[in-house]
Amino acid sequence: MDEQTLVDLISPVLEAHRLELDSLDIIPAGKRKVLRITVDGEGPKGRGPLLDQISLATRDISEALDASDSVGNNPYTLEVSSRGVGKPLLEPKHYRRNIGRLVAVNLVDGSQVTGRLTEADDEQLTVIVEPEPGKRLPKGLDPVNTIAIAEVNKAVVKVEMNRKHDPELDDLGDESEDDDDDFIEDEESEGDGSEDEESEGDGSEDEESEDESMNENENEEN
Repeated sequence: MDEQTLVDLISPVLEAHRLELDSLDIIPAGKRKVLRITVDGEGPKGRGPLLDQISLATRDISEALDASDSVGNNPYTLEVSSRGVGKPLLEPKHYRRNIGRLVAVNLVDGSQVTGRLTEADDEQLTVIVEPEPGKRLPKGLDPVNTIAIAEVNKAVVKVEMNRKHDPELDDLGDESEDDDDDFIEDEESEGDGSEDEESEGDGSEDEESEDESMNENENEEN
């Protein structure tokens, strides 16, 4: 499997669903390979793609792969997911799509700011530090931090176990922070159908042999 060939095949399919290809990994897994595709997108509210979008895109990607010779006769498993909270925020669009979430931002000067991402554009972002439950912020600490994106070394979304309901996020089917991403798997395997049919055939042969045995027992009794 050639990665660039797959990218050229998959990208137009994703664009039709208003999604973007974030990454593509081809991973050997025994006799088959795993095509792990990570997608991103604005979604209806500019806050990331819906699970339904990813599901429909997965179906169309699978059909495109079946119709192409890009995977040859190699059995494979297709995995499609959103970026999830585990991936770092690298571009302005990543910050924009995660407004409202708790983020940890490491700056190039070695300092760190953890707080609620409230604003983001192409140049800077605003992170508001929130006190821990039952506590207050240190006296004199300004909770509002305006940070230039150029000053960010690394930024990630923090998992919140008891996050308050946010209609802008939760209405997108993102109620659970326990899951890192929306994940859909579609398995393709050569020859699986014929094996199942053979298995069903074996079952019918067993039934016939049981019937013959019962008839022989009845004849002996008579």
